[in-house]
Amino acid sequence: MANRLVILSDMWGSKKGLWITSYLGYLQQYYDITYYDCQQLANISLEVNSPENIHREFIGGGVETAVAHLLKKEQEPSHYLAFGIGGSIAWKAALKGLPLKSLYAISSTRLRLENDAPTGGIKLLYGQNDEFRPSTLWSDQIGVDVEVVKGFGHELYSDEKIISKVCQELLAKVMQKQFVA
Repeated sequence: MANRLVILSDMWGSKKGLWITSYLGYLQQYYDITYYDCQQLANISLEVNSPENIHREFIGGGVETAVAHLLKKEQEPSHYLAFGIGGSIAWKAALKGLPLKSLYAISSTRLRLENDAPTGGIKLLYGQNDEFRPSTLWSDQIGVDVEVVKGFGHELYSDEKIISKVCQELLAKVMQKQFVA
């Protein structure tokens, strides 16, 4: 039986997410993948898709709506790969009972405002120049490791080098489990 991997988009959802096809290309052979567009999960539909408008919608109730929808849709323990706001949605859902085996969150905004961490394997990845990156003090206090990649900013997850790195780490987990059994 294949491992389940739930992928949560960044705030742009499918609108600017052509990079997501690279992740799918690497991972679909080894994982049973479910993909969620976070704008759809949050019921966001905007005339003007500016970063400011999208952010305002997520902060003004969209994250909570997305968390509620994710909790209804996902009942099976799964691995999660999340980008930007998707990481915050998975994190909050896990704190409310989402059956989470692991969470690999990349450039997840607003986690620095959280006071509790979900249980399960948590991996956070940020670019060194990401203005939304949590502080070392936060990660120490909450007990979560944060990996910082030099020379990258907030959208590092769309870079082919990072895509390859993340996918190799996720595939190593799958391969390790196959050979341990």
